[in-house]
Amino acid sequence: MQFRFSCLAPATASLALLATSAVSAETVRQWQFAPSGETLELALREVEARAPAAHEVVVRVHAVSLNRRDLMMVAGRYGRGGTQPNSVPLSDGAGEVVAVGSAVTRFKVGDRVAGIFFEDWLDGAPSAASLATARGGNDGGMLSEIVVTDAEGLVAIPAHLTYEEAATLPCAGVTAWVGLFKRGGLEAGDYVLLEGTGGVSVFGLQLAAAAGAKPIITSSSDAKLARARELGAFGTVNYRSNPEWQNEVRALTGGAGVDHVLEVGGQDTLPRALQALGFGGHIAIIGGLSGFASDVPVGTLMGLNATASGIYVGSRADFEALNAFLAEHKIKPIVDKVFELKDAPAAFAAMDSGDFFGKVVIRL
Repeated sequence: MQFRFSCLAPATASLALLATSAVSAETVRQWQFAPSGETLELALREVEARAPAAHEVVVRVHAVSLNRRDLMMVAGRYGRGGTQPNSVPLSDGAGEVVAVGSAVTRFKVGDRVAGIFFEDWLDGAPSAASLATARGGNDGGMLSEIVVTDAEGLVAIPAHLTYEEAATLPCAGVTAWVGLFKRGGLEAGDYVLLEGTGGVSVFGLQLAAAAGAKPIITSSSDAKLARARELGAFGTVNYRSNPEWQNEVRALTGGAGVDHVLEVGGQDTLPRALQALGFGGHIAIIGGLSGFASDVPVGTLMGLNATASGIYVGSRADFEALNAFLAEHKIKPIVDKVFELKDAPAAFAAMDSGDFFGKVVIRL
């Protein structure tokens, strides 16, 4: 996939450099999804800074991270809500509070925070309205030196994490947490199947290992599998040299099958993942790297007395539960590649290549 980009489109105010205090600057640099014929391109632009409303917080963003969703957006293939022209990319970012509105009590200047994925999904079950507030591809995107957002749409980040590490949490980290613990009820000793070594799967590996479960992870790279073993993988399977990888996964469980699957592969992996699933197991349907599976075999699930859950990230309460677990176990997310703000298109290309382990981050 080619990522076209342009730099420093005409500013809507004077081209003042962003100060460290940031909120006093006249303009803010941010990347946008700019129209380019029938498609979109990444454009680095300067826009007017704005003061917070009474309930809002101004955050100086220090780092953001990419997800597969972001590639779909720039390619114009993200169906849920689409991508708004001249909107800001990326759902995931962390930074420092530099100003607060007059009615804000949740945060103060100097607090370290991350944006939640859905700005209005705070707790409980989602609604159509809350699911429409996903960041990225709209005004809530995080690939901007400054974001102004409702104070309710932020969480404090664990003290042991850097901004780069904290920026990886809002989508991939919360997704893995919800899939394994909230929806899957993971317990110590459970077998967990993780597909590939992208963000959700590596988070799943770290969380499962910390909880005393037995994570089994797949990859086409023996080098990546070696890294996974260093992070606590119970078992590893190279799916390129083992095309029937589900059989080897099942063998690693003594033939019983896994208790949990974080299913990120889509239509090519779902049938094999179900063959690796044990009786009473749970499969969290998350992604579609090979295309989203349109049919879930209900008969197979019934025969296994198993359950399947569609996972679309989670709420602010889920994010806070994840953070508490990370802090308790001193888990540090795996950041594989870091780019600077001006090199955002290269970060998108790195994400598209698949040549990474864990997360790709942009430092602002």
